Amino acid sequence: MVKITVNIEGMACGMCEAHINEAVRNAFQVKKVTSSHVKKQTVIIAEEDIPEQGLKDVVAKAGYDAVSVDSEPYEKKGLFAVFGR
Repeated sequence: MVKITVNIEGMACGMCEAHINEAVRNAFQVKKVTSSHVKKQTVIIAEEDIPEQGLKDVVAKAGYDAVSVDSEPYEKKGLFAVFGR
């Protein structure tokens, strides 16, 4: 699994966050998407890596500016993650 952090300019409220989340969910297969207009970022958890340019295009089409995209391996944390091994 992969954790992708996208720094986004232009989000101003909770509706902006919802708009970004919906755009990402409609464009890619993801496990989880959360956005924060305060932190100016969207965090995506997905099985497969998402192409950076494709992600930037989806964010731009939604009316926002994806400044940077960072990917890192993601390992599920918590009590039940231990039993999945």
